[in-house]
Parts: sequence; structure tokens; C-alpha cells
Amino acid sequence: MLIEVDDLRILTDPVLHGGIGPVRRQTGAVPPHLFEDLDAVFLSHGHHDHFDLRSLRSIPGKPTVIVPRGFGRLGAKAGLGPVEEVEPGDRLTIDRVHFEVVEAEHSGFRKPFGPSGPALGCVVEGSRTIYFPGDTDAFARMGRLAGRLDVALLPVWGWGPNIGKGHLDPQRAAEVAAVLGPRLVVPIHWGTLYPVGLRRLLPHPFEEPGPLFAATMARVAPHIAVRLMQPGETLDLPPTRA
Repeated sequence: MLIEVDDLRILTDPVLHGGIGPVRRQTGAVPPHLFEDLDAVFLSHGHHDHFDLRSLRSIPGKPTVIVPRGFGRLGAKAGLGPVEEVEPGDRLTIDRVHFEVVEAEHSGFRKPFGPSGPALGCVVEGSRTIYFPGDTDAFARMGRLAGRLDVALLPVWGWGPNIGKGHLDPQRAAEVAAVLGPRLVVPIHWGTLYPVGLRRLLPHPFEEPGPLFAATMARVAPHIAVRLMQPGETLDLPPTRA
């Protein structure tokens, strides 16, 4: 996700090329011009499909690289700007926009040999407030964000036919959205990456999580707006609350 709030342009967990090993990009290439003039890149955890050095090295300029504590040395290998190691509870100000680091319920270990660190989410707060959870399952302290959010970018699946521990599926993501109460929720982490050759055999886990989330939201929290976005699509946020 490329998030723009006021003067801040921040890119999250980029995979910008054809894929990671046998997990391949199923959609069009990412236009390089989107990543000109970035202020920061946020890497939520150390898994290869979120912390991809090849993608980081393709980003122009010298944006700040925000990584989980323990990943500073790996982040520096990207050759971008200064590296900030963070953990839940840390707060930064980037171009006059507040950036709050929050916890995530997910493994932060980078297989096979590490390093290891916490899995993170973030809240970007300026004239709009955006929540990006990274990969996470539901956890009790999510509720403290209730009432603060204009937009929640909620993961609703993964990149394979099944999802394991530390992820949200469409039902659980809808339940989380009902607790958070954002003005708008966008389902993410579905419909981009999938194992090579598997899409023909098992298309449903690739195609259905986003629409299933929207249908579940219509039952669980019909007062919250949902927007399905395709890779490369942009969204301008509506005016803030009066």
C-alpha cells in the first residue's frame, strides 16, 4: 500500500517484481513512478513476502526505512535512507505527520536463520488517520484504536489456498472492523500473489476473500463503508468527520 497523508508518502511491505520464489505475482507490474519522492518505507515484519530486499533496492531516492527492532542491519542492505528500528509503542513524526507503531499478532522470525523481531502495525495520523496492521490475527488491544480511524486497511487472506496462525480471514476481519469502527475499510493481502500453477486448480482462495469480506461486512457491520481495490487502483479519502 502507498499511503499519502498530508505531506507524507509512505510505502508498506513492497513486493514490486514478479514474486518471491514459487509465489508469483498474478497481476500487472507496479508502475515505478509511484515510488518517486517517498518519505518512508514501513516493513511490518521479517517474512520474505513483506521484507523483500530486491524490491527495496528498486526504490529510487533515500526514504527512511522503518523496520522492526532487530532488523536494522538487514534494512541497511537495501541502500536507501536512514534506518529506524522500532517496536510497539514507539512514535515518530515524519513530515509533520504522526506515525505510531502498534503490535501485531503474528510471527516476526525471518526463516530460515533469522533475524527475529516483533511483527508490527502502524497508525498514520494527520488530517486523516489510517491503520495498516501488517499481517495479524485479532488481539484484544486492537480495541484501543476504536473511534480513531478514518480508514482501516485490513488483511483478509494470504498468498495460498490456506492461511495459518497469525492471519485474518474474511469473517474475522469483519469482526475486527466492527470493533474498530472506521469510516471506511479496505480489504488487503489477497488477490495479488499466488503459488505458480495453482490458480487454475484452486482459484477460489485467490479470487474470493475480498468479495467475501464485503459480503460479511454487510451482515456484521453494515454501517461501515467497504471499498474493494484492485492492484494499481487509487482511492481518495472522503472528507473527515465534522
